[in-house]
Amino acid sequence: MVSQLRVTGGTPLNGEITVRGAKNFVSKAMVAALLSQEKSVLRNVPDIRDVAVVTELLRLHGADVDYDVPSGTLEITPGDIHLPDDPADMDAVAGSSRIPILFAGPLLHTLGEAFIPDLGGCHIGNRPVDFHMQVLESFGAKRIQEPSGMHLVAPQGLTAKPVRLPYPSVGATEQTLFTAVMANGITVLENAAVEPEIMDLIAVLQKMGAMISVDTDRTIRIEGVDELHGYAHTALPDRIEAGSWASAALATHGDIFVRGAQQEPMMSYLNIYRKVGGQFDVTDEGIRFWHPGGQLRSLALETDVHPGFMTDWQQPLVVALTQATGMSIVHETVYEDRFGFTEALRDMGAHIQIYKECLGGHECRFGQRNFYHSAVIQGPTKLHAADVFVPDLRGGFSHLIAALAAEGTSVVSGVSIIDRGYENFVGKLRALNADVEALD
Repeated sequence: MVSQLRVTGGTPLNGEITVRGAKNFVSKAMVAALLSQEKSVLRNVPDIRDVAVVTELLRLHGADVDYDVPSGTLEITPGDIHLPDDPADMDAVAGSSRIPILFAGPLLHTLGEAFIPDLGGCHIGNRPVDFHMQVLESFGAKRIQEPSGMHLVAPQGLTAKPVRLPYPSVGATEQTLFTAVMANGITVLENAAVEPEIMDLIAVLQKMGAMISVDTDRTIRIEGVDELHGYAHTALPDRIEAGSWASAALATHGDIFVRGAQQEPMMSYLNIYRKVGGQFDVTDEGIRFWHPGGQLRSLALETDVHPGFMTDWQQPLVVALTQATGMSIVHETVYEDRFGFTEALRDMGAHIQIYKECLGGHECRFGQRNFYHSAVIQGPTKLHAADVFVPDLRGGFSHLIAALAAEGTSVVSGVSIIDRGYENFVGKLRALNADVEALD
């Protein structure tokens, strides 16, 4: 695992790379396999650290997992499902991942109990588990706080209850789906997240035998069933990774064909990409992204839940906006602390100021709460090399893009976190003619 890269910038990224299954879907589909005793087969699985983490968590609970990396085919066969003998093993495997909280529903259905270690995750905001616990407890789970985590029990099973989320949280929607599919009764989930990854997870659950319908007003109805079966499914491609490489092409004046990228889940990104001045060409095999020459255009942008502009696209695009002519404004409405990565960009010469105010078309839930959640980017600015440390997954990839766009040689430390969501990113950079060298 690489933790430091020496990056010599100034060369456009040109060539072709491939994206496989979406990180934000694949790990959840793996957890879904615990809802059945039959074998499940998941295809188009990327070789990323989150897959490795969930694999080990499944094995700790007694499941057999077989992953063929070249083909991207992963088979999960639940065996004698049980809680790990030592809760510390879960903590050691999960590390900073927040995926263990989603084991709760399937384990409560299977065992009547679950253990959730203390949760980590990228430092981009609070991301509390309150939504998750409210759902689990309303369905009948009892929480016992222990020194190393939470022990949940539901000896009488789970009973459906209406759920209205205060915010369309992806994680809380996934939790409700896992908890409701085998609960007694009908769950009406209001203000649900409807991201493409959520819809693909619903497709998996329906293949398993779940009864789920989705209305146009963010309402999902789940009718509990007594039994679920194994599934065979091909994961949708990772739209976040595709957008990250697209922004890299824009920032470095490059030309990248992203094999596997799809238009429909990226429509809001593609509109912004075109407004900035980037060009793209959609084919059946993927999407080509390139900088057509000339000046990029500044713009005003707000992140939002789907179908809005995805928060995970924001950080890589901000690097490209440092090369746009004029003043760009970015209002982050999903995570309250996602502009920490801009400090390194300022060290590299970017003109970026962050503000507590809602600098967008509407106020968001972070307004008046003392969070720096808006940014003003003045460009174009010539970036220069610097030594930087990766703060989180998407911010880390953004730092790589900045180093590739900058003049000179940068050392980017802490890049191992990028393995969580970007498959073989060093190999892909080299395939695009990037001048990168692993230092350890």
